[in-house]
Amino acid sequence: MAAGPAHIEGGGERPELPDLSASELARLLRSGQASAREVLMAHLQRIEAVNPRVNAIVTQDADAAMAAAHNADQRHAAGEPLGTLHGLPVAHKDLNVTAGMRTTFGSPLFAEHVPDVDALIVARAKAAGAITVGKTNTPEFGAGSQTFNPVFGATGNPWDPTRTCGGSSGGAAVALACGMVPIADGSDMGGSLRNPASFCGVAGLRPSPGRVPTYPARHPYGTLSVDGPMARTVADLAFFLSALAGPDSRCPVSIDEEPAIFGGPLERDLHGVRVAWSPRLGDLPVDEEVRNVMEAARPVFEALGCDVREADPPLQGADEAFETLRAFQFELSYGALYDRNAGQMKASVQWNIEAGRRLSGPDVGRAEVLRGKVFAAMADFFERYDVLVAPVSQVQPFPVALEHPSVVDGRQMNSYIEWMRSCSRLSITACPALSVPAGFSSDGLPIGLQLVGPYRGEWPLLQVGHMVEVALGAAGRRPPVVQPSSS
Repeated sequence: MAAGPAHIEGGGERPELPDLSASELARLLRSGQASAREVLMAHLQRIEAVNPRVNAIVTQDADAAMAAAHNADQRHAAGEPLGTLHGLPVAHKDLNVTAGMRTTFGSPLFAEHVPDVDALIVARAKAAGAITVGKTNTPEFGAGSQTFNPVFGATGNPWDPTRTCGGSSGGAAVALACGMVPIADGSDMGGSLRNPASFCGVAGLRPSPGRVPTYPARHPYGTLSVDGPMARTVADLAFFLSALAGPDSRCPVSIDEEPAIFGGPLERDLHGVRVAWSPRLGDLPVDEEVRNVMEAARPVFEALGCDVREADPPLQGADEAFETLRAFQFELSYGALYDRNAGQMKASVQWNIEAGRRLSGPDVGRAEVLRGKVFAAMADFFERYDVLVAPVSQVQPFPVALEHPSVVDGRQMNSYIEWMRSCSRLSITACPALSVPAGFSSDGLPIGLQLVGPYRGEWPLLQVGHMVEVALGAAGRRPPVVQPSSS
């Protein structure tokens, strides 16, 4: 359902609202300087003006959103307690189920699927007062870091719609960059919160497993895939995380720690922070454009007082562990669907399911042993360093018509996921990983920097990320697809 005009009683459009930070919008809403309906209308108008150019938001219900905003304004007027995200528009990834709103998973098999339950990450945003505006595009079943599917088509990069926005939280990253929403949710198995953030010039955090509990879940003890926040800046990312984090009894791996800390001040002195600088994350091929942006960022860390040293993390066995457990999880999640509908699933999804079916018990056992060794080695690594810095993606945004790169820096890629190892190697560690806008390629395309902290070390990681992001100055820029007339 496309967004259409809506009438706001008692005032006109505030065209600058979609370009404000989530934190600033929250302040205006709580102080009464802006109403939830006013904020929503400004974002709906931005969606109407820009979304046809990029195809980021694929399902929408403006009437329900306006009704929710009206209720939010009534609660404010009555002096009722307000949630952390009171009145903020939010979009949900089309892999996250939403009660009463279509959730397709990017698959023709679910093109008209309307769930009767909210995913926990959706429910928490709503409980904190956020207003759902719609669903963001994703590749079919979230497979691959390129957002296209046979239900809605491809999502274009707002800096150049002929290029990919990444994935699988690609629609979320584009919606944020274009000011369609100030916050958006996503998920990450092999880089799906980080890669699109890098490609679109926004911020994405893959939290430690359980920091943002997942429910419902077919594999509740699994920790390879996590839910998490996206925003235009690290500060807004932390603000959003303060509403999403916290334990849930239905998620056996959830972290029982107070989430309010993520809403605190992020400023800190970085003198003496020990930074491990890993431009290739070991032996990975990395395109020159990405290497150039990363190298240009190093003096910024040093100017902030960080102790920067070349050091690769101990990731031996990480690729085998990740790719084995990913195949296992794909078969677990979609194997029965494959048996019934193989002809209606994209080739890369079928390939990953079939790879899972070829695994033996010892194969999975070996992968788990390797994962345990990597986890222990990384714990030791973070005794010597506070932050690891590496590329988010090994390439800059590639043509949107290309499913995935076949060659990276002269090296042949053998599968649709191999080019994402700069992210997937870190997924297996369980360490929080943050994508921060760092700069632009010679073609004017965003390139992010990946900051990684110790297991459950999100707070100090976000602090470092915020200080570095501010110093780099690449965050919060308006992409060319958003013309002044549309705001």
